[in-house]
Amino acid sequence: MSRLYNFSAGPAMIPEAVLQRAQQEFLDWNGTGMNTMEMSHRGKEFLSIANKAEADLREVMAIPDNYKVLFLQGGASSQFAGIPMNLLRGKTTADYFNTGQWSKKAISEAKRYCDVNIVASSEDDGFNSVPDKSTWKLNPDAAYVHYTANETIGGVAFDEIPDVGDVPLVVDLSSTILSRSIDVSKFALIYAGAQKNIGPAGLTIVIVRDDLIGETLAGTPTMFDYKVQADNDSMYNTPPTYALYLAGLVFQWVKDLGGLAGMAAINQRKATKLYAAIDDSNGFYSNPVNPQYRSWMNVTFTLNNADLDADFLTGAKQAGLVTLKGHRSVGGMRASIYNAMPEEGVDALITFMQDFAANNK
Repeated sequence: MSRLYNFSAGPAMIPEAVLQRAQQEFLDWNGTGMNTMEMSHRGKEFLSIANKAEADLREVMAIPDNYKVLFLQGGASSQFAGIPMNLLRGKTTADYFNTGQWSKKAISEAKRYCDVNIVASSEDDGFNSVPDKSTWKLNPDAAYVHYTANETIGGVAFDEIPDVGDVPLVVDLSSTILSRSIDVSKFALIYAGAQKNIGPAGLTIVIVRDDLIGETLAGTPTMFDYKVQADNDSMYNTPPTYALYLAGLVFQWVKDLGGLAGMAAINQRKATKLYAAIDDSNGFYSNPVNPQYRSWMNVTFTLNNADLDADFLTGAKQAGLVTLKGHRSVGGMRASIYNAMPEEGVDALITFMQDFAANNK
């Protein structure tokens, strides 16, 4: 059976070249006679894998030397608690933007540890935009400012890094990391779950400025202490070894495609043509998001006749296009076109959409 085009929001597609290499190395990594899952995480073989993964990620993202790169577990959602535990640093309030469901989850968890000031919210418009700067209410005494760069459910993304002055800036990059270049030096902390643009679920990446670690809330679990993790090279306990190995292969794959500049060019083409197909459908398909804030990674759309949704999904599956059903909270369709989704997959989706519209006028 040929591989399908999987538009899942996560876990998502992994580059075929990466899967092929992992398959080749599955029973015998580099002449060791072992799979990477079988290696001691403190042995020289696995340490070489982990060290290269970090070096490649630092190179691809141009991470400055004064940042720690942590390979953790627990998903990005665990960092909803880990961030206030580590970054409040004696303060009692933090700023949060509310632009979608993942922002709301981060806010809800942060309220367990501090007072949360909502800088701005787009909830009143159904999370179809990013709040205008004129509405922002930043607290200059906040411990940090948090935002979600891309909301996977609504398909809304910030079009630029928010200017928050001297307050440390924190970003959830789970669904956009490695999709384009970003100036890491503008952030106090970047975090991302791996299962969208990096690899399999189970690995979480935290990139944190080293002057901000080492002062945690009383009672912070050892596993959540960034300094403990940094001092132990992310190996205070056994890391998710196979997920880290695959992430390293993905970092190499990104380099082979021209780094983040090459990745951004591909992603922009994919998103531009898919939104054009929606906008040029004479109303058969529609996208509710303000065009300025449309996501490159998660393209949401509805059919003008919701009664056709089931037929659309059935036909798409028959065409080898799967996991297009929108999130239950918003309905419609969602095409997640992360790095690993080849441009041919987007072209196939567009062709199917056009044919379906022509046959169901």
